[in-house]
Amino acid sequence: MTTSPEDSGAEVCVIIPAAGSGTRLGEPVPKAFVDLGGATIIERCVDNIPDSLGASIVVVVPADLVEHARELLPGVVVVSGGAHRSDSVRAGIAAAGTARILLVHDAARPLTPAHVFTSVVEAVAAGHPAVVPGVPVVDTLKQVTSDASGLELVARTVDREELRAVQTPQGFTRDALLRAHSDDSGLATDDAGLAERCGIPVHIVPGDPLAMKITTPWDLRIIRDVVRESAADAEARSVEARS
Repeated sequence: MTTSPEDSGAEVCVIIPAAGSGTRLGEPVPKAFVDLGGATIIERCVDNIPDSLGASIVVVVPADLVEHARELLPGVVVVSGGAHRSDSVRAGIAAAGTARILLVHDAARPLTPAHVFTSVVEAVAAGHPAVVPGVPVVDTLKQVTSDASGLELVARTVDREELRAVQTPQGFTRDALLRAHSDDSGLATDDAGLAERCGIPVHIVPGDPLAMKITTPWDLRIIRDVVRESAADAEARSVEARS
C-alpha cells in the first residue's frame, strides 16, 4: 500500500514531474516510460534517490498513466499532471504533505548521483531558500542576431566563467516553492526561474555530469551506454567476488 507524504512524517519530499510527452525523443511512449536497460526511466529515477534522505516521493504523470505508474512504483504517491510543467509541479506540491524541504527533480535525469541530492538538501537545511545544482559551461558561447543573408551573425562572445548549466534536483523550503508558484502569469523552464522572478535568492551547489538530461535520441543512446557499462562492471565485480 502506498504511504502518503502526510503519513510518512518525512522532512523531505521529492516531487518528480513526469507528465510530458517527450516528443523530441521520438519514442512511442511518454519519455518517463521509455525502457532504459530493463527498467523505465521513471523507475530508475526513483530508485536513484538516496535512502539516506528519508524522503517521501511524489511522481506526477499523465492522467491515463496514473494506474500504470502506481504498478511500477510501489510505495510512491502518483498523481496526474497538467498541461504545462508548472501545473504538474503544483499538483506535486499539493500531494507533498507537510515536508519542510521540497525537491523538484526531472524524471529525465535518472542517473543523478546521491551526493547531488545530499548537497541540495544540506544547503536548504542550512538556511538557503532555493538551491540548484550546476556545472561549469565548457563550450564557447556566442550571442547571435539575425542577418539579411539568412545566416546568424555573432553579436558577442559570452564570458562562460560566470555561467552554469543548471540541473536537478532543485531544492526549496516549502514557503519558497509555494511563493515561486503563486504567480502563474507566465511559464518558466525550471522552478529556479520562477523563484528568481519573484525575488527569491537562488544558490548553486556543484552538480555532476551523470545528472545529464535525456531530451534527444542521442542523449538516450548515451545514457543507455552508461547503464549497460555499469551493469557489466557490476557483474564483473560479482564474478570476481565469487571466485
